[in-house]
Amino acid sequence: MIAFVSGPVAALAPDTAVVEVGGIGMAVQCTPNTLSTLRIGAPTKLATSLVVREDSLTLYGFVDDDERQTFELLQTASGVGPRLAQAMLAVHSPDALRRAVSTGDEKALTAVPGIGKKGAQKLLLELKDRLGEPVGGGRPAVGGAGTAGWRDQLQAALIGLGYATREADEAVAAVAPQAEEAVAAGGAPQVPQLLKAALQTLNRAR
Repeated sequence: MIAFVSGPVAALAPDTAVVEVGGIGMAVQCTPNTLSTLRIGAPTKLATSLVVREDSLTLYGFVDDDERQTFELLQTASGVGPRLAQAMLAVHSPDALRRAVSTGDEKALTAVPGIGKKGAQKLLLELKDRLGEPVGGGRPAVGGAGTAGWRDQLQAALIGLGYATREADEAVAAVAPQAEEAVAAGGAPQVPQLLKAALQTLNRAR
């Protein structure tokens, strides 16, 4: 079990970070929320979960142990593999998922790409006694992005979640006013919040 990786960020891709550990580049699969906190050359420490398959070893990375534990608990539900668990954490924080399951919020789960109405109902039943109760607070906003960079980060995140370039472009355009409001108020666009809004837009369009 690799519990965490720590070192400078050597490279970033839409769904992967490479962290240099003892002279070795460790490729770590991450959600857009996690990737938005990383910068090439900057030191980082990511909680990790190693998924072993017959033909592969894949390391998944998270901002903290709560995300990692939630990722592993989600996979105890039938039909939930690491990719779907990661997609769920890309849309919702661990506490938001606990809240959705404890309150039976089917709509929150169907906002995740790959989960339909029947799948959401099944997950609510299976996860009800596994995730626990929400602890409050949730994760803080992370990943402040400059006015020039949020569009690229958001588009890369959507493509990384499986959307076509055209769909990603349309979603980015749809949430642009929200980003511009943040800039006008003297702040910076927050990619995680924009991602959630973009996913809601895409979900309505389907």
